[in-house]
Amino acid sequence: MADNEKKKSSYISARESRRITRFNRRITGKLEKARADAAKDPALYTTRMEDPDNVVEFDNVCTYFFTDVGVVKAVDGVNFSIPKCSTVGVVGESGCGKSVTSLSLMQLLQRPSGQTVGGEIRFNLGDGTAYNIVNTPNSIMETIRGNKISMIFQEPMTSLNPVFKIGMQVDEVTKLHNPEMSDEDVKARTLEMLDLVGIANKEGVYDMYPHELSGGMRQRICIAIALACSPTLIIADEPTTALDVTIQAQILDLLQNLKDKLNSSIMLITHDLGVVAGMADYVVVMYAGRIVEKGTADDIFHHPAHPYTIGLMRSKPVVGKKVEELYNIPGSVPNPVEMPDYCYFRDRCEMHCSHCSGQYPPEIRISGTHVVSCYRYLEEGEVLKYPKSVNVEEL
Repeated sequence: MADNEKKKSSYISARESRRITRFNRRITGKLEKARADAAKDPALYTTRMEDPDNVVEFDNVCTYFFTDVGVVKAVDGVNFSIPKCSTVGVVGESGCGKSVTSLSLMQLLQRPSGQTVGGEIRFNLGDGTAYNIVNTPNSIMETIRGNKISMIFQEPMTSLNPVFKIGMQVDEVTKLHNPEMSDEDVKARTLEMLDLVGIANKEGVYDMYPHELSGGMRQRICIAIALACSPTLIIADEPTTALDVTIQAQILDLLQNLKDKLNSSIMLITHDLGVVAGMADYVVVMYAGRIVEKGTADDIFHHPAHPYTIGLMRSKPVVGKKVEELYNIPGSVPNPVEMPDYCYFRDRCEMHCSHCSGQYPPEIRISGTHVVSCYRYLEEGEVLKYPKSVNVEEL
């Protein structure tokens, strides 16, 4: 009986499939039209920062994917800020929405199926105004991507084009955003960047192809490309995943030093808690498309409050401590197409209370810098706001 119910729950009839396809086509068409209309009027994508000391502010951001089996709420009501000249680590298990959050900021979602359907992403222009990236037209995004916001992608071998030399790939970024520069000046800038990221044989590497370099060297090239235009914000998406531990430490030190030299901010996306502990000033913990806890690195690592964060801390190995097996958070993540109305972590939580059967918990401030979404702190903390989903039926 259980097998039949399981089979039935994952089965979609031809009629239902057609209904979902028609619905997706109608909604994405509306969203694309609204985006095109917003591009015609600067007032629709120009705004102001809530705090001028922030580089980026995510305000109730909802990014959904309209798939053949339904709407996947990959990012659903995300709120956090990236202050100037600081590093914010975004942590969580695979599939929790870390990379989708950064792709929403860069407007690199695979449209029309992937859409930011609600909220604001405010990017500080430094003159008192800001762009709401959600509505910003592509023509303006082309002047921001790589110039003011740069991204270091997860896998350096697939990020670099195998048929072009290194010099040409780094030159391209500088030329694109500084068309007035001569070829000699562009090359000089590229060699300067290669030197800055610690490549000794910069003249030789300039004329090499990606396959001639090691993993660590390729990652340094990706960093050089990202920093060529001295961006305000660097998004580092798992920058050390494919590297061994020694090279990993070098790359992280390099990023930290370059951030200080350029007075940039870093949004560090990783599931490696050790990397975050060593680099981040602030930490944001994501689970199933929502933020469950945020605060300073000291708050998260020394005073974790949410049961999910506590589970993450318990599951990491400790040097000098021998255990039979590492702690494993029980259960599994809920189906992203049919998320529950209550706390997404409730069914896996070993600390749930009577309130947990109600609506999704609000953000609760438990100290000056520490915010958690958990009903266990309802009495002692200050309720800030509830995350808001977007009802796609009403779009």
